[in-house]
Amino acid sequence: MERDITNYVFKPGLPVEFEILSLADLYRDKRDIITRPHRTAFYHIIWFRKGNPMHLVDFSPVGIVDDTLLFMTKDTVQVYDDKDGIEGLSILFTDAFFYQTAADARFLKDSILFNDLLSVSTIQLNNQDTPFHELLHLMQNEVKQGKDSFQPSILKNYLHSFLLQAERLRRNQDFQEVRKGPDFDYVILFRDLLEAGFNKNKQVSYYATQLNVTEKRLNLATAKVLGKTPKQMIDDRVMLEAKRLLAHTNDSIKGVGFILGFEEPTNFIKYFRKHSQQTPVEFRESFLIS
Repeated sequence: MERDITNYVFKPGLPVEFEILSLADLYRDKRDIITRPHRTAFYHIIWFRKGNPMHLVDFSPVGIVDDTLLFMTKDTVQVYDDKDGIEGLSILFTDAFFYQTAADARFLKDSILFNDLLSVSTIQLNNQDTPFHELLHLMQNEVKQGKDSFQPSILKNYLHSFLLQAERLRRNQDFQEVRKGPDFDYVILFRDLLEAGFNKNKQVSYYATQLNVTEKRLNLATAKVLGKTPKQMIDDRVMLEAKRLLAHTNDSIKGVGFILGFEEPTNFIKYFRKHSQQTPVEFRESFLIS
């Protein structure tokens, strides 16, 4: 097995950074790419219409049934199922495409579809969910039109409506709502800071200072929203990246530790064992066997 996380940016040369792709075409043309671990710098909405695949999202297998929508934020490591008979489509877009106003940026950052703190967002569609079919048809037709000054805004507005319909439906399908308020805001800000600095800063005090709150206040916020301490969130993020690198790259244990901010390999090994009850080597070997 070749172990490597391939990173992809949006396809160059398109009129707008928005694309709708057939899963059948993806499997025909890029099966060797999509069925191996890969990370993309753009958002995915995958509409699985047939095939009942198992989609792997950052070590979490997501079972899919017919007519399921799966939402994945940028930079997630994913693997498509390698079996045949999977049908559907994928809607791809970037921040640059969607962010036409400050409100657009807030919408994506707050959306439960791409920022569910508790699970990977999926929605089960049925025959009555006609708005999704209608909006998809509108987006597909608009993509076929020649590019003009109106097209980016038209596509973005159709997509925005699609996402709003999806949020409405998601909240009615076994969604665990997280109460909005100061605690939620602190958790989101902390998460964003953590995403940018987990490999350099692993101390709760650093993030509390950046947020201009006390460690106690930050701890209260994360406990109320997620039932975790800030330290647990830091460790979870470090361990996720460690597992990504160990499972999907050929980097040495020393190299993985260095990427994650551990200057001494022994410190990384102790840290990993503490949080997984395995050494990095044991995890890598068990992942390959499984």
